[in-house]
Amino acid sequence: MAVGTSSEQLPAVVVDNVSKQFRVPRERMHTIKERALNALKPGAGHDTFEALRDVSFSVQPGEFFGIVGRNGSGKSTLLKCMAGIYRVDGGQIYVNGSLSTFIELGVGFNPDLAARDNVVLNAIMLGLSPREARDRFDRVIEFAELEDFVDLKLKNYSSGMHVRLAFSVMIQADADILLIDEVLAVGDASFQQKCFDVFQGLKDAGKTMLFVTHDMGAVQRFCDRALLIESGEVKTIGDPQRVGNQYVELNFGRDIGDQAADEGERYGSQGAQVVEAWFEDEHGQRTTTLPQGKPCAFRARVEFREHMEHPAVAVLIENDRHHPLFAASTDVINNGDTGVYQAGESAVFTVSFENAITPGRIYASPWIVHRRGTELADRRPRMLSALVAGAHVSGGLVDLPHDVALERSGAGAQVHA
Repeated sequence: MAVGTSSEQLPAVVVDNVSKQFRVPRERMHTIKERALNALKPGAGHDTFEALRDVSFSVQPGEFFGIVGRNGSGKSTLLKCMAGIYRVDGGQIYVNGSLSTFIELGVGFNPDLAARDNVVLNAIMLGLSPREARDRFDRVIEFAELEDFVDLKLKNYSSGMHVRLAFSVMIQADADILLIDEVLAVGDASFQQKCFDVFQGLKDAGKTMLFVTHDMGAVQRFCDRALLIESGEVKTIGDPQRVGNQYVELNFGRDIGDQAADEGERYGSQGAQVVEAWFEDEHGQRTTTLPQGKPCAFRARVEFREHMEHPAVAVLIENDRHHPLFAASTDVINNGDTGVYQAGESAVFTVSFENAITPGRIYASPWIVHRRGTELADRRPRMLSALVAGAHVSGGLVDLPHDVALERSGAGAQVHA
């Protein structure tokens, strides 16, 4: 891995035809005797596992870059190669700036030392001076919410406590480039939200971030671009929305390119299909214009091509910038017990709601999944659009019913709206 000085004229990270292989022994051996005897056996030795094959991409300074893929696809191996943990077998990795990594639980920590010593040691390894590491200790512990466990040895920490401490140290390192693996999934919901708030702050500050995750919502929320990797090879790089769609399709076991060319983008086994979708106004009339602040409904007609038990049907409403506005599914109906359908039957999926969306164009993406999400039947990204009409533009994504008051301090008049 080559490391240069920070420069705005150069990419922050360049991965150039990188390959990585691992030797996997055919038999597990625990002693020297077993190794000696095994060497004489026919067929003894190792198999070669190709974790990465000719992976190439670049990340610009200030870019938030997502890396997604199924378990075993090679994404964490790729991140470890960029961090210098693994040596690549082919190709080159160029990093233009200082690195801070958050890859695996316990990496860089000594389990027999308390949090105080581990924080200082890790901060120094990430590039801080000993004085800077000590000065920032209180901030690290406060963010990690571990004030009551400062003197506890790390071997007695839970996995969630490890995550909080490691992440808190990482964000204090003042690095130019941050590499973050999906281990954030171990943290609780409130800490994950704190981390996402930090992500937004780092993004606003122009930091370069490479983020490995299974959370497509986070990819679409934060990432400027994303990469989909499968079996060690890059499948696609580009718009996070499209990469997310392809990840969903790949995760359900069909070929990414297998789409209905005459009906736009379409994913799934087609055991059931969304054959028609429309919006209705407050009078139940089909419409392409939805007045702001009025009741409305989304409807979709589903046809079943095969026997299906308790399918889940859902819809995502987005604005023209791919920001999710609203989602609803049949999971709320009788704990997902939606009935048993035979081939040739049909049903209408309905979502009724008060239109609190701000004026602009919206898009509906419906989908059908077999019970418990075992297989995607049909997904139609942005199948339908409508225009939300209204005079009030609040500046937000939605315009929720609300009251506003301005009250003068002390005695005096009150102004209400």
